[in-house]
Amino acid sequence: MTRPHKVISPANVFQRRMKALTGSVRARTRWFLAIGVSAIILLAGGYCAEKPQTTGLRVAATAVELEADDSMVIAGGITPGKAAGQEGKLRATAVVLEKKTFGKLAIVACDVLMIARQHLDPVVAEIEKTTGIPSANILINCTHTHHAPSTMILHGYGLDDTFTRRVQRGIVKAVQDAKANLSKDDCRFFFHLGEDKTVGQNSRVLLEDGEIYWVGPRDKFVRPTGPFDPELPVLLFRDSAEKCRALIFNHSTHTIGTRRPGVRSPSFYGLAAQELEDDLGGIACFLEGASGSSHNLTLSGDEMTVRIKQAVKDAVAKAQPRPVRRLVAIKRPFKFKVRSFDEAKEDEAVTRYCRKYVGNYGETVIQVFRDMRKTLAPQQGQERETWLQVLLIGDAAIVGVPAEFFTKFGLDIKNRSPFRYTYIAELANDWIGYLPDLDAHKLGGYQVWTGLHSYAEPGTGERIVDETVKMLNELAKANSQ
Repeated sequence: MTRPHKVISPANVFQRRMKALTGSVRARTRWFLAIGVSAIILLAGGYCAEKPQTTGLRVAATAVELEADDSMVIAGGITPGKAAGQEGKLRATAVVLEKKTFGKLAIVACDVLMIARQHLDPVVAEIEKTTGIPSANILINCTHTHHAPSTMILHGYGLDDTFTRRVQRGIVKAVQDAKANLSKDDCRFFFHLGEDKTVGQNSRVLLEDGEIYWVGPRDKFVRPTGPFDPELPVLLFRDSAEKCRALIFNHSTHTIGTRRPGVRSPSFYGLAAQELEDDLGGIACFLEGASGSSHNLTLSGDEMTVRIKQAVKDAVAKAQPRPVRRLVAIKRPFKFKVRSFDEAKEDEAVTRYCRKYVGNYGETVIQVFRDMRKTLAPQQGQERETWLQVLLIGDAAIVGVPAEFFTKFGLDIKNRSPFRYTYIAELANDWIGYLPDLDAHKLGGYQVWTGLHSYAEPGTGERIVDETVKMLNELAKANSQ
Protein backbone atom coordinates (compact mmCIF):
# COMPACT_ATOMS: atom_id res chain seq x y z
CA MET A 1 0.00 0.00 0.00
CA THR A 2 1.49 3.25 -1.03
CA ARG A 3 2.08 5.97 1.50
CA PRO A 4 -0.16 8.99 0.88
CA HIS A 5 1.55 12.32 0.11
CA LYS A 6 1.63 14.78 2.96
CA VAL A 7 -0.42 17.80 2.20
CA ILE A 8 1.38 21.07 3.07
CA SER A 9 -0.88 23.98 3.74
CA PRO A 10 -0.01 27.56 2.66
CA ALA A 11 0.41 28.46 6.31
CA ASN A 12 3.06 25.75 6.77
CA VAL A 13 4.93 26.95 3.67
CA PHE A 14 5.04 30.50 5.08
CA GLN A 15 6.32 29.26 8.47
CA ARG A 16 9.12 27.23 6.84
CA ARG A 17 10.25 30.17 4.70
CA MET A 18 10.30 32.50 7.67
CA LYS A 19 12.40 30.00 9.64
CA ALA A 20 14.89 29.71 6.78
CA LEU A 21 15.04 33.47 6.38
CA THR A 22 15.57 33.96 10.10
CA GLY A 23 18.43 31.48 10.05
CA SER A 24 19.97 33.27 7.05
CA VAL A 25 19.76 36.65 8.80
CA ARG A 26 21.36 35.21 11.91
CA ALA A 27 24.16 33.70 9.82
CA ARG A 28 24.79 37.01 8.06
CA THR A 29 24.74 38.80 11.39
CA ARG A 30 27.34 36.42 12.81
CA TRP A 31 29.46 36.92 9.67
CA PHE A 32 29.35 40.73 9.92
CA LEU A 33 30.17 40.58 13.62
CA ALA A 34 33.16 38.37 12.88
CA ILE A 35 34.41 40.81 10.24
CA GLY A 36 33.87 43.75 12.60
CA VAL A 37 35.78 42.09 15.43
CA SER A 38 38.61 41.24 13.04
CA ALA A 39 38.77 44.85 11.87
CA ILE A 40 38.88 46.08 15.46
CA ILE A 41 41.70 43.64 16.23
CA LEU A 42 43.63 44.83 13.17
CA LEU A 43 43.14 48.47 14.07
CA ALA A 44 44.17 47.81 17.63
CA GLY A 45 47.23 45.98 16.39
CA GLY A 46 48.13 48.98 14.22
CA TYR A 47 47.77 51.33 17.17
CA CYS A 48 49.74 49.06 19.48
CA ALA A 49 52.52 49.05 16.94
CA GLU A 50 53.00 52.71 17.78
CA LYS A 51 53.23 52.23 21.54
CA PRO A 52 56.46 53.54 23.08
CA GLN A 53 58.19 50.18 23.25
CA THR A 54 57.78 49.46 19.52
CA THR A 55 58.04 52.76 17.64
CA GLY A 56 61.81 52.76 17.31
CA LEU A 57 61.72 56.56 17.70
CA ARG A 58 64.15 58.16 20.13
CA VAL A 59 64.02 61.87 20.94
CA ALA A 60 65.97 64.51 22.83
CA ALA A 61 65.96 68.31 22.98
CA THR A 62 68.36 70.81 24.50
CA ALA A 63 68.48 74.61 24.78
CA VAL A 64 71.80 76.46 25.08
CA GLU A 65 71.73 80.08 26.26
CA LEU A 66 73.37 82.69 24.01
CA GLU A 67 74.95 85.27 26.28
CA ALA A 68 74.68 88.94 25.29
CA ASP A 69 75.33 92.31 26.91
CA ASP A 70 74.31 95.94 26.56
CA SER A 71 77.36 96.87 24.47
CA MET A 72 76.17 94.80 21.50
CA VAL A 73 74.37 96.27 18.47
CA ILE A 74 70.76 95.09 18.21
CA ALA A 75 69.60 94.01 14.74
CA GLY A 76 66.19 94.66 13.22
CA GLY A 77 66.15 98.40 12.57
CA ILE A 78 67.49 100.62 9.80
CA THR A 79 70.28 101.95 12.00
CA PRO A 80 72.19 100.26 14.88
CA GLY A 81 69.96 99.48 17.84
CA LYS A 82 70.79 99.39 21.55
CA ALA A 83 69.24 97.56 24.46
CA ALA A 84 69.50 97.90 28.22
CA GLY A 85 68.83 94.63 30.01
CA GLN A 86 67.04 91.50 28.88
CA GLU A 87 63.82 89.54 29.32
CA GLY A 88 63.76 85.80 28.82
CA LYS A 89 66.73 83.95 27.36
CA LEU A 90 68.25 84.11 23.89
CA ARG A 91 68.80 80.46 22.97
CA ALA A 92 69.87 77.89 20.43
CA THR A 93 67.32 75.10 20.78
CA ALA A 94 67.93 71.70 19.18
CA VAL A 95 65.57 68.75 18.72
CA VAL A 96 67.25 65.51 17.62
CA LEU A 97 65.17 62.56 16.39
CA GLU A 98 66.41 59.07 15.68
CA LYS A 99 64.47 56.31 13.94
CA LYS A 100 65.91 52.83 13.70
CA THR A 101 67.19 52.05 10.20
CA PHE A 102 66.65 55.67 9.07
CA GLY A 103 69.17 57.56 11.20
CA LYS A 104 68.89 60.99 12.82
CA LEU A 105 67.45 64.45 12.09
CA ALA A 106 68.43 67.66 13.88
CA ILE A 107 66.17 70.72 13.94
CA VAL A 108 67.61 73.88 15.48
CA ALA A 109 66.02 77.25 16.22
CA CYS A 110 68.18 80.29 17.06
CA ASP A 111 66.92 83.45 18.72
CA VAL A 112 68.53 85.82 16.21
CA LEU A 113 67.25 87.94 13.33
CA MET A 114 68.98 85.85 10.66
CA ILE A 115 72.40 84.47 9.81
CA ALA A 116 74.09 83.72 6.47
CA ARG A 117 75.51 80.43 5.27
CA GLN A 118 79.09 81.69 5.52
CA HIS A 119 78.60 81.37 9.28
CA LEU A 120 76.29 78.34 9.23
CA ASP A 121 78.04 76.01 6.79
CA PRO A 122 81.05 75.54 9.15
CA VAL A 123 78.59 74.87 12.00
CA VAL A 124 76.81 72.16 9.99
CA ALA A 125 80.16 70.60 9.08
CA GLU A 126 81.19 70.51 12.75
CA ILE A 127 77.89 68.92 13.77
CA GLU A 128 78.22 66.26 11.09
CA LYS A 129 81.81 65.55 12.13
CA THR A 130 81.11 65.25 15.86
CA THR A 131 77.66 63.62 15.87
CA GLY A 132 77.48 61.69 12.63
CA ILE A 133 74.25 63.41 11.65
CA PRO A 134 74.42 64.00 7.87
CA SER A 135 74.45 67.65 6.78
CA ALA A 136 71.32 67.03 4.68
CA ASN A 137 69.51 66.09 7.90
CA ILE A 138 70.37 69.29 9.80
CA LEU A 139 68.02 72.28 9.61
CA ILE A 140 68.96 75.56 11.31
CA ASN A 141 66.17 78.13 11.53
CA CYS A 142 66.28 81.69 12.86
CA THR A 143 63.28 82.79 14.92
CA HIS A 144 63.70 86.33 13.49
CA THR A 145 63.54 88.14 16.81
CA HIS A 146 64.21 91.85 16.26
CA HIS A 147 65.60 92.17 19.79
CA ALA A 148 68.91 90.26 19.69
CA PRO A 149 72.47 91.26 18.79
CA SER A 150 73.32 91.39 15.10
CA THR A 151 74.65 88.33 13.29
CA MET A 152 74.70 89.79 9.78
CA ILE A 153 75.53 92.90 7.73
CA LEU A 154 72.27 94.73 7.20
CA HIS A 155 71.13 98.29 6.50
CA GLY A 156 73.39 100.67 8.40
CA TYR A 157 75.30 98.23 10.63
CA GLY A 158 77.33 95.04 10.68
CA LEU A 159 77.45 91.93 12.80
CA ASP A 160 78.75 91.58 16.33
CA ASP A 161 81.69 89.17 16.04
CA THR A 162 81.59 88.02 19.65
CA PHE A 163 77.90 87.23 19.66
CA THR A 164 78.03 85.57 16.23
CA ARG A 165 80.74 83.18 17.46
CA ARG A 166 78.63 82.42 20.54
CA VAL A 167 75.70 81.58 18.29
CA GLN A 168 77.87 79.23 16.24
CA ARG A 169 79.18 77.46 19.32
CA GLY A 170 75.71 77.37 20.86
CA ILE A 171 74.18 75.62 17.83
CA VAL A 172 76.89 72.95 17.82
CA LYS A 173 76.63 72.35 21.56
CA ALA A 174 72.83 72.15 21.48
CA VAL A 175 72.87 69.42 18.84
CA GLN A 176 75.75 67.56 20.51
CA ASP A 177 74.01 67.61 23.89
CA ALA A 178 70.68 66.51 22.43
CA LYS A 179 72.29 63.66 20.51
CA ALA A 180 74.10 62.52 23.66
CA ASN A 181 70.84 62.51 25.63
CA LEU A 182 68.57 60.64 23.24
CA SER A 183 65.84 58.83 25.15
CA LYS A 184 66.65 55.26 26.11
CA ASP A 185 63.01 54.26 25.66
CA ASP A 186 61.03 54.75 22.50
CA CYS A 187 58.86 57.83 22.14
CA ARG A 188 55.59 58.60 20.44
CA PHE A 189 54.82 61.44 18.05
CA PHE A 190 51.65 63.49 18.59
CA PHE A 191 50.32 66.09 16.18
CA HIS A 192 47.57 68.67 15.93
CA LEU A 193 47.02 71.53 13.53
CA GLY A 194 45.98 74.50 15.63
CA GLU A 195 45.60 78.12 14.62
CA ASP A 196 45.79 81.71 15.77
CA LYS A 197 44.14 84.31 13.55
CA THR A 198 44.76 87.27 15.85
CA VAL A 199 48.55 87.52 16.18
CA GLY A 200 49.53 89.11 12.89
CA GLN A 201 48.02 90.11 9.58
CA ASN A 202 49.10 90.94 6.07
CA SER A 203 50.97 94.16 6.76
CA ARG A 204 51.58 95.28 3.18
CA VAL A 205 48.45 97.39 3.20
CA LEU A 206 47.53 99.52 0.22
CA LEU A 207 47.26 103.20 1.16
CA GLU A 208 44.93 105.75 -0.40
CA ASP A 209 47.76 107.30 -2.43
CA GLY A 210 48.81 103.93 -3.90
CA GLU A 211 51.82 103.42 -1.62
CA ILE A 212 52.34 100.18 0.33
CA TYR A 213 52.41 100.66 4.09
CA TRP A 214 55.70 100.16 5.94
CA VAL A 215 55.82 102.59 8.90
CA GLY A 216 53.99 105.79 9.77
CA PRO A 217 50.31 106.76 10.20
CA ARG A 218 47.69 104.04 9.77
CA ASP A 219 44.68 106.17 8.97
CA LYS A 220 44.86 105.83 5.18
CA PHE A 221 44.49 102.06 4.89
CA VAL A 222 42.51 100.71 1.92
CA ARG A 223 43.04 96.94 1.97
CA PRO A 224 45.69 94.25 2.50
CA THR A 225 47.53 93.20 -0.64
CA GLY A 226 48.16 89.57 0.28
CA PRO A 227 47.08 86.68 2.52
CA PHE A 228 47.75 85.85 6.16
CA ASP A 229 48.40 82.29 7.32
CA PRO A 230 46.92 81.49 10.76
CA GLU A 231 47.98 77.83 10.92
CA LEU A 232 49.78 76.79 14.09
CA PRO A 233 50.93 73.16 13.88
CA VAL A 234 52.19 71.42 17.01
CA LEU A 235 54.57 68.45 16.88
CA LEU A 236 54.81 66.83 20.31
CA PHE A 237 57.08 63.96 21.36
CA ARG A 238 56.32 62.00 24.54
CA ASP A 239 58.41 59.33 26.22
CA SER A 240 57.27 56.00 27.63
CA ALA A 241 56.14 57.75 30.83
CA GLU A 242 53.98 60.10 28.71
CA LYS A 243 56.22 63.05 29.59
CA CYS A 244 56.98 65.71 27.02
CA ARG A 245 60.47 65.30 25.58
CA ALA A 246 60.20 67.95 22.88
CA LEU A 247 57.63 70.34 21.41
CA ILE A 248 57.91 72.05 18.02
CA PHE A 249 55.44 74.71 16.94
CA ASN A 250 55.22 77.00 13.92
CA HIS A 251 53.45 80.27 13.08
CA SER A 252 53.90 82.99 10.49
CA THR A 253 54.17 86.53 11.84
CA HIS A 254 57.23 88.81 12.08
CA THR A 255 58.87 88.28 15.46
CA ILE A 256 58.69 91.83 16.79
CA GLY A 257 57.48 92.81 20.25
CA THR A 258 58.64 92.64 23.85
CA ARG A 259 56.99 92.80 27.25
CA ARG A 260 59.33 95.56 28.42
CA PRO A 261 60.56 98.32 26.10
CA GLY A 262 64.18 98.64 25.07
CA VAL A 263 65.43 95.20 26.18
CA ARG A 264 66.97 92.19 24.49
CA SER A 265 64.37 89.47 24.09
CA PRO A 266 63.49 86.30 22.17
CA SER A 267 60.25 88.23 21.52
CA PHE A 268 56.75 86.87 21.96
CA TYR A 269 57.27 83.49 20.28
CA GLY A 270 60.41 82.78 22.29
CA LEU A 271 58.84 83.99 25.54
CA ALA A 272 55.83 81.75 24.90
CA ALA A 273 58.14 78.78 24.22
CA GLN A 274 60.03 79.25 27.48
CA GLU A 275 56.84 79.62 29.51
CA LEU A 276 55.34 76.55 27.85
CA GLU A 277 58.28 74.55 29.15
CA ASP A 278 57.28 75.47 32.69
CA ASP A 279 53.71 74.35 32.03
CA LEU A 280 54.26 71.25 29.88
CA GLY A 281 57.78 70.12 30.66
CA GLY A 282 60.34 69.26 28.01
CA ILE A 283 61.95 71.74 25.60
CA ALA A 284 59.89 73.93 23.25
CA CYS A 285 61.25 74.91 19.85
CA PHE A 286 59.64 77.61 17.68
CA LEU A 287 60.10 77.61 13.91
CA GLU A 288 59.33 80.87 12.11
CA GLY A 289 56.94 80.39 9.18
CA ALA A 290 56.57 82.32 5.93
CA SER A 291 56.17 85.78 7.44
CA GLY A 292 57.92 88.16 5.04
CA SER A 293 54.64 89.99 4.41
CA SER A 294 52.98 89.54 7.83
CA HIS A 295 53.32 91.67 10.98
CA ASN A 296 51.38 92.41 14.11
CA LEU A 297 49.96 95.93 13.91
CA THR A 298 47.69 96.04 16.95
CA LEU A 299 48.68 93.89 19.95
CA SER A 300 51.24 94.42 22.71
CA GLY A 301 54.14 92.03 23.14
CA ASP A 302 52.60 90.70 26.34
CA GLU A 303 49.25 90.02 24.71
CA MET A 304 50.86 88.23 21.76
CA THR A 305 52.83 86.04 24.16
CA VAL A 306 49.66 85.12 26.05
CA ARG A 307 47.71 84.31 22.89
CA ILE A 308 50.41 82.21 21.23
CA LYS A 309 51.01 80.32 24.45
CA GLN A 310 47.30 79.53 24.80
CA ALA A 311 46.97 78.53 21.14
CA VAL A 312 49.84 76.05 21.54
CA LYS A 313 48.38 74.63 24.77
CA ASP A 314 45.00 74.19 23.07
CA ALA A 315 46.67 72.32 20.22
CA VAL A 316 48.68 70.13 22.61
CA ALA A 317 45.46 69.16 24.40
CA LYS A 318 44.01 67.96 21.09
CA ALA A 319 47.16 66.31 19.72
CA GLN A 320 46.74 62.69 18.62
CA PRO A 321 49.40 60.00 18.18
CA ARG A 322 50.64 59.52 14.64
CA PRO A 323 53.00 56.91 13.23
CA VAL A 324 56.58 57.78 12.32
CA ARG A 325 57.55 55.10 9.86
CA ARG A 326 60.58 57.00 8.64
CA LEU A 327 62.71 60.11 8.99
CA VAL A 328 64.05 61.50 5.75
CA ALA A 329 65.45 64.76 4.35
CA ILE A 330 66.70 66.30 1.13
CA LYS A 331 69.01 69.32 1.08
CA ARG A 332 69.94 70.83 -2.25
CA PRO A 333 71.86 73.86 -3.55
CA PHE A 334 69.86 76.51 -5.39
CA LYS A 335 71.26 79.21 -7.64
CA PHE A 336 69.86 82.71 -8.10
CA LYS A 337 71.06 86.12 -9.27
CA VAL A 338 71.46 89.55 -7.74
CA ARG A 339 68.85 91.80 -9.36
CA SER A 340 69.64 94.59 -11.76
CA PHE A 341 68.09 97.92 -10.82
CA ASP A 342 67.57 101.50 -11.98
CA GLU A 343 69.24 103.76 -9.39
CA ALA A 344 67.10 106.80 -10.16
CA LYS A 345 63.81 104.90 -9.90
CA GLU A 346 64.88 103.14 -6.71
CA ASP A 347 65.93 106.39 -5.08
CA GLU A 348 62.71 108.11 -6.08
CA ALA A 349 60.57 105.32 -4.55
CA VAL A 350 62.41 105.38 -1.21
CA THR A 351 62.56 109.18 -1.05
CA ARG A 352 58.88 109.65 -1.90
CA TYR A 353 57.68 107.34 0.87
CA CYS A 354 60.15 108.43 3.55
CA ARG A 355 59.59 112.16 3.12
CA LYS A 356 55.85 111.67 3.30
CA TYR A 357 55.50 109.09 6.07
CA VAL A 358 58.71 108.70 8.10
CA GLY A 359 59.23 112.26 9.39
CA ASN A 360 62.63 113.59 10.43
CA TYR A 361 64.12 110.10 10.49
CA GLY A 362 63.28 109.77 6.81
CA GLU A 363 66.47 111.45 5.56
CA THR A 364 68.55 108.94 7.51
CA VAL A 365 66.64 106.07 5.93
CA ILE A 366 67.08 107.54 2.47
CA GLN A 367 70.85 107.73 2.95
CA VAL A 368 71.08 104.18 4.30
CA PHE A 369 69.35 102.90 1.17
CA ARG A 370 71.62 104.92 -1.08
CA ASP A 371 74.64 103.40 0.62
CA MET A 372 73.25 99.87 0.28
CA ARG A 373 72.55 100.33 -3.43
CA LYS A 374 76.07 101.67 -3.88
CA THR A 375 77.37 98.42 -2.38
CA LEU A 376 75.12 96.31 -4.59
CA ALA A 377 75.66 98.21 -7.85
CA PRO A 378 78.80 96.30 -8.95
CA GLN A 379 77.20 92.99 -7.95
CA GLN A 380 74.20 93.26 -10.31
CA GLY A 381 73.65 90.06 -12.28
CA GLN A 382 76.06 88.01 -10.17
CA GLU A 383 75.08 84.41 -9.51
CA ARG A 384 74.77 83.24 -5.90
CA GLU A 385 74.06 79.85 -4.35
CA THR A 386 72.00 79.00 -1.30
CA TRP A 387 70.26 75.99 0.29
CA LEU A 388 66.77 74.50 0.03
CA GLN A 389 65.67 71.68 2.33
CA VAL A 390 62.70 69.41 2.96
CA LEU A 391 62.26 67.04 5.92
CA LEU A 392 59.66 64.41 6.68
CA ILE A 393 58.67 63.33 10.20
CA GLY A 394 55.99 60.69 9.78
CA ASP A 395 53.45 62.43 7.55
CA ALA A 396 54.46 65.99 8.54
CA ALA A 397 56.77 67.82 6.13
CA ILE A 398 58.94 70.84 6.96
CA VAL A 399 60.31 73.02 4.16
CA GLY A 400 63.41 75.10 4.91
CA VAL A 401 63.82 78.26 2.81
CA PRO A 402 66.66 80.80 3.23
CA ALA A 403 64.75 84.07 3.13
CA GLU A 404 62.07 86.31 4.54
CA PHE A 405 59.51 84.42 2.51
CA PHE A 406 56.25 86.10 1.53
CA THR A 407 53.21 84.33 2.98
CA LYS A 408 51.75 83.83 -0.49
CA PHE A 409 54.69 81.55 -1.29
CA GLY A 410 54.28 79.57 1.90
CA LEU A 411 50.61 78.93 1.15
CA ASP A 412 51.46 77.98 -2.43
CA ILE A 413 53.89 75.31 -1.21
CA LYS A 414 51.33 74.01 1.28
CA ASN A 415 48.61 73.80 -1.38
CA ARG A 416 50.84 72.05 -3.91
CA SER A 417 52.57 69.69 -1.49
CA PRO A 418 51.74 65.96 -1.71
CA PHE A 419 51.69 65.94 2.11
CA ARG A 420 48.57 67.18 3.89
CA TYR A 421 50.66 68.53 6.76
CA THR A 422 53.35 70.78 5.25
CA TYR A 423 54.92 73.77 7.01
CA ILE A 424 57.54 76.39 6.20
CA ALA A 425 60.64 77.22 8.23
CA GLU A 426 61.93 80.46 6.74
CA LEU A 427 65.43 81.89 7.31
CA ALA A 428 66.74 78.32 7.31
CA ASN A 429 70.40 77.48 6.68
CA ASP A 430 71.11 80.87 5.07
CA TRP A 431 69.72 84.36 4.55
CA ILE A 432 69.25 85.94 1.11
CA GLY A 433 66.92 88.78 2.08
CA TYR A 434 63.23 89.27 1.37
CA LEU A 435 61.64 87.21 -1.39
CA PRO A 436 58.49 89.02 -2.59
CA ASP A 437 56.21 87.57 -5.26
CA LEU A 438 56.01 89.16 -8.72
CA ASP A 439 52.79 91.06 -7.89
CA ALA A 440 54.46 92.53 -4.81
CA HIS A 441 57.41 93.68 -6.92
CA LYS A 442 54.96 95.62 -9.10
CA LEU A 443 53.28 97.23 -6.08
CA GLY A 444 56.56 98.31 -4.48
CA GLY A 445 57.15 99.03 -0.80
CA TYR A 446 59.94 98.53 1.72
CA GLN A 447 60.25 94.78 1.20
CA VAL A 448 61.02 95.26 -2.51
CA TRP A 449 63.19 98.38 -2.31
CA THR A 450 66.65 97.29 -3.40
CA GLY A 451 69.10 96.94 -0.51
CA LEU A 452 71.05 94.36 1.44
CA HIS A 453 67.68 93.27 2.85
CA SER A 454 66.17 92.65 -0.62
CA TYR A 455 68.45 91.97 -3.58
CA ALA A 456 67.43 88.74 -5.34
CA GLU A 457 66.07 89.17 -8.83
CA PRO A 458 62.27 89.08 -9.25
CA GLY A 459 60.99 85.55 -9.81
CA THR A 460 63.42 83.94 -7.37
CA GLY A 461 60.64 83.18 -4.90
CA GLU A 462 58.49 81.54 -7.56
CA ARG A 463 61.43 79.36 -8.61
CA ILE A 464 62.04 78.33 -5.00
CA VAL A 465 58.40 77.31 -4.65
CA ASP A 466 58.64 75.14 -7.77
CA GLU A 467 61.88 73.52 -6.63
CA THR A 468 60.72 72.76 -3.08
CA VAL A 469 57.46 71.25 -4.38
CA LYS A 470 59.59 69.06 -6.67
CA MET A 471 61.66 67.99 -3.65
CA LEU A 472 58.49 67.22 -1.67
CA ASN A 473 57.25 65.04 -4.51
CA GLU A 474 60.55 63.19 -4.43
CA LEU A 475 60.01 62.53 -0.72
CA ALA A 476 56.48 61.33 -1.39
CA LYS A 477 57.65 58.95 -4.09
CA ALA A 478 60.36 57.54 -1.84
CA ASN A 479 57.86 57.29 1.04
CA SER A 480 55.43 55.25 -1.07
CA GLN A 481 58.17 52.74 -1.83
